[in-house]
Amino acid sequence: MHGALARPEVGAFMAAVAIFIFFFVVAPPFRNLASLSNVLYQSSTIGLIATGVALLMIGGEFDLSAGVSVVSAALTASLFSYELGINLWVGALVALAVALLVGFANGYLVVKTKIPSFLVTLSTFFVLQGLNLGVTKLLTGTVATANISDIDGFSSLHAIFASSFTVGGIAINITVLWWALSVVIATWILLRTKVGNWIFAVGGNADSARAVGVPVARVKIGLFMGVTFLTWFYGMQNLYAFNTVQSGQGVGNEFLYIIAAVVGGTLLTGGYGSAIGAAIGAFIFGMTTQGIVYAGWDPNWFKAFLGVMLLLAVLVNLYVKKIASTRK
Repeated sequence: MHGALARPEVGAFMAAVAIFIFFFVVAPPFRNLASLSNVLYQSSTIGLIATGVALLMIGGEFDLSAGVSVVSAALTASLFSYELGINLWVGALVALAVALLVGFANGYLVVKTKIPSFLVTLSTFFVLQGLNLGVTKLLTGTVATANISDIDGFSSLHAIFASSFTVGGIAINITVLWWALSVVIATWILLRTKVGNWIFAVGGNADSARAVGVPVARVKIGLFMGVTFLTWFYGMQNLYAFNTVQSGQGVGNEFLYIIAAVVGGTLLTGGYGSAIGAAIGAFIFGMTTQGIVYAGWDPNWFKAFLGVMLLLAVLVNLYVKKIASTRK
């Protein structure tokens, strides 16, 4: 029992069970299977990127540009293909290259300048936000991109990033599947590979990790690129689900990714956490956003809930980390 309590995600799991029971009782629509589909989709919109953010935070860093990076990827793919009249697959690959370059730049600046990642990625946030709005307005005359559904490559990309499949008569968005896959891969990396050991070591004490031969710079840069890969992936989902992109979107979502990771047991100080915990944190987000609607309450209460959950999660995580430390 004591060992189970030392797991990073234990607090989030107990909170998820309590929240599920609460909305199951107070919100009758929450009990329908179709509602569960909506909850899973809402969870996946945060959980996909929260997976990468959790690994980055375990490695001791933050990325405050993740929210606008999603929109940057979608805008790049859309504008590149539409303005040049070329296949959407080319635009998607160009957007991927740009996203990975942004991740590399974030990581490189952090490890080479020793400037805290909070400041580096905050700068990236403002740069990308300005480019998103400025370039879109320059090329289209508006703050949104044109409909791309008639361009070659749309159907295949839509099938990969934004289609749905049916389970038991309930439609499930494919983003939920990609989210689950990202959690499985991230968990395997953390618990079954040498790279996972490196991530924990770098987040726990980078100097000590470097002293025993861990490639600290490469690990950190790789983690930043992992986050921007997932922002690209979700950016494609947004683009091919709605066929157009609003250039001012994404602001503030970076905090939701961090909150999901922290609620799931990831420490803000690094070196401790799990991808499964981040997934549970995202599921709590999905249950709450949909549960408040199903209960007929004012959605503005959601922000208050986030604040309370974040504070409680930090306290629980510190307690769990203390238990884990006493077992060593």
